Amino acid sequence: MRDKKTVFYSSLAVSLVLISIGIFAPKQLENFSNSSLSFIYNNLGWFILGSVFIFFVFCIYIGMSKFGHIRLGDDDDRPEYKTATWIGMLFSASIGISLVFWGVAEPVSYYIDPPFGTGYSEESAKTAMQFVFLHWGVSAWACYALVGVSLAFFQYRKKLPASLSSVFYPLVGDKIRGTFGKTIDVIVILSIVIGIATSLGFGTLQVNSGMNYLWDVPIGISTQAIIIIVVSIIYVASTVSGLQGAMKHLSNLNMLLAFVLLGLVLLFGPTQMIMKIFFQGIGDYAQNFISMSFRTDPYGDGSWISSWTLFYFGWWIAWAPLVGSFVGRISKGRTIKEFMFGAIFIPVLGSFIWFSAMGGSAITFVQNAGATALATAVESDVTSALFKFFEYLPMTVFLSILAMVLVIVFFITSANSAVFVLGMISESGNPNPSHLTKIVWGVIIAAISIVLIMTGGLAGLQSALVATAIPIAVMMLFMCYSTFIGLKEEAAIISGEKAKEKAEPSEPGKPELSKPVKTGLSKPIKPVETKKEPALLADVEGTREEEMVVTSK
Repeated sequence: MRDKKTVFYSSLAVSLVLISIGIFAPKQLENFSNSSLSFIYNNLGWFILGSVFIFFVFCIYIGMSKFGHIRLGDDDDRPEYKTATWIGMLFSASIGISLVFWGVAEPVSYYIDPPFGTGYSEESAKTAMQFVFLHWGVSAWACYALVGVSLAFFQYRKKLPASLSSVFYPLVGDKIRGTFGKTIDVIVILSIVIGIATSLGFGTLQVNSGMNYLWDVPIGISTQAIIIIVVSIIYVASTVSGLQGAMKHLSNLNMLLAFVLLGLVLLFGPTQMIMKIFFQGIGDYAQNFISMSFRTDPYGDGSWISSWTLFYFGWWIAWAPLVGSFVGRISKGRTIKEFMFGAIFIPVLGSFIWFSAMGGSAITFVQNAGATALATAVESDVTSALFKFFEYLPMTVFLSILAMVLVIVFFITSANSAVFVLGMISESGNPNPSHLTKIVWGVIIAAISIVLIMTGGLAGLQSALVATAIPIAVMMLFMCYSTFIGLKEEAAIISGEKAKEKAEPSEPGKPELSKPVKTGLSKPIKPVETKKEPALLADVEGTREEEMVVTSK
């Protein structure tokens, strides 16, 4: 497996085999996936909950400890993106489209059918927001932050390839460049392909639902195929333009549209109620965080926990390789403390405000304004819930169009990040993958989404993705240990250099000797000339502009 294209061809072949099963045997795939999920939830639900909590604790620990001052890059590196743009790219690459999709539907679903107690009550309204905050809070973002900080540290600080297999260097050494590392990369690629294909498919269903609501555009396979093709052309073109091109501008557009939509809902909706729900929800979430995070309902049937909490936590774990890889790629130059604060707490705060405005308003309408049609829409067709919600606000048509545009732009940027990460991993950690590789993955993802919608295989593939949470969670636990070893050795190197500088100040006019570069982990490696640098190592010695240029191979 020495060929540089081994990961690309292997993952491509396995992806096509798995997707073929989804095409020709969608019901069998769905039944198998559901059986696997049922087994996991009944027997390993505790493992999923415990793993996510460990990820959160680990992220907080390295952010607040002495490791927090370590920079993700050289000591003189600084962030490549402004903080506002960086935060926008975090949302765009991860849960932005899901926030729009579930902003109304999920809180109302919990209000109607709470995890405990009676639905359509004051207590169920309070419980609904409490569990929404759990599912979209720090637990989700900790999964992404763990992968992101680990990859960024080993890529930018230790000069290893931009591939998740590099994170395991302290444990396996140079085996990351052999069969072990390539196997890890293939697994990661499969989870990314399945995840983004299902996301694109469900996003298409919501856009089609909105078009039908506004303009009576028929809901059907042909319409959905056209939507996917148009969107795919846009995201492939924008991905080819590179991170500094259309991807950055689309992320900024995402944030602008999201702020406009959120602001209009705050203005036209029950503003005072939204603010009360926001603060009440944060208080309930903080007070019950531990108990909710470990709630397995062992004395009941556990169906609600399986359907929602375990599903979401498994979903965040399964998506961690994709989102974490992209987050790590755009975070060069930030300290670990800055990274953790920005990648966990700021997005969480934005998510809480979003759900308070959308979901909180929707619950208020159902509870106080008799909006039974909205509740019925949530129960029957979640893709139409958002548009039914806008009927209770002024400028209904404008808000609906704005929401549709936001969904489209969000899943364009989500696909952007996915195709870019797939390109990096497929080319042995190349931080600037070729146009051809990105185009191939972009076309494959679009084709998969169309075929799965046609065959009804989306639900089965979605369940299959969550079923991969167990092996990925195991991998992420080892990632915690490996990253800790790397950070511990790096902290020792930094402390030793500072002590040496105090003890032996350099003499004026005397050239400073080159210092050995420590890779991680056990043996210092002497610096070599650029022309002799191993081909597998990412070229990070160029200027910032040179690094961001996407070259066509």
